Amino acid sequence: MSDYLTKEMIYQKSPQELTSLLYESCLISLEEAIENIESKDFVIANQKLQKANDILERLGVGINYEAGIIADQLDMMYNYMASKLIEANLKKDTSTIKEVIKILEDISQAWNQSLKKPVKPINPNRMRAMAYEKSVLVEN
Repeated sequence: MSDYLTKEMIYQKSPQELTSLLYESCLISLEEAIENIESKDFVIANQKLQKANDILERLGVGINYEAGIIADQLDMMYNYMASKLIEANLKKDTSTIKEVIKILEDISQAWNQSLKKPVKPINPNRMRAMAYEKSVLVEN
């Protein structure tokens, strides 16, 4: 990722675009880790899998939990993928890495698709309902 993006270019990206770049970088690291495992270069594979795990952690930290249940589900998926990568790294198991790649590709494609759609403003009535729902959930 850093090979073709300067710091200045990164600062000009929106948070949504940065998330997309993180997905891309994570997928590249995972693909490279598979290649390294297959060529028995386990030290580099370890570094690539650690990098992918670091990216998943950063993605998790960046979740907006006010988005509701989808944010919680996304957090669970990031945690699941991170634990699978630790397992894959210990066993040098490419099939587990491929499982994570499939999940991450699906999330990335959905994310990139959502970036193409214009953001609709939330209906003021829905905002009031959401505020009510939030206060009810907090009180119980």
